[in-house]
Amino acid sequence: MTRTRLILLAAGGSLALLAGAFVFQALGYAPCKLCIWQRWPHGIAIAIGGIALVKSLGWLPWVGALAALTTAGIGVFHAGVELRWWPGPDTCTSSGDLAGSAEDLLNQIMAAPLVRCDEVAWMFAGLSMAAWNAILSFALAALWIAAARRT
Repeated sequence: MTRTRLILLAAGGSLALLAGAFVFQALGYAPCKLCIWQRWPHGIAIAIGGIALVKSLGWLPWVGALAALTTAGIGVFHAGVELRWWPGPDTCTSSGDLAGSAEDLLNQIMAAPLVRCDEVAWMFAGLSMAAWNAILSFALAALWIAAARRT
């Protein structure tokens, strides 16, 4: 497979994942903070793909791989938060601290995020959207690396 085709597949894969995220959002699945964080590297990978198709710079596919690995890493982290393997950011998870007064509890409820990072909004084959993003992004990173090795 040619370098150009690999770049098209990798950048196109990020475009498909990003488009899918926006479709789910349009269907009523509001993204949490970590979901939004996972989108940015896909956007960067798409831009890198466009540039790499116009300018034959040998290092650009490596940057595309880094972008794909970044969103994959965030996806792994997010999936771990959903599975309660580790805590997520305080701004999008619930601590469930009931030790305070009723006023403290009310303040905690009022400060809770509308879309929590530690709740799975949608699953397919036992995996959340965050987990699927991680798996598919690792595959995209492999395409970027294959493209980089073709230069």
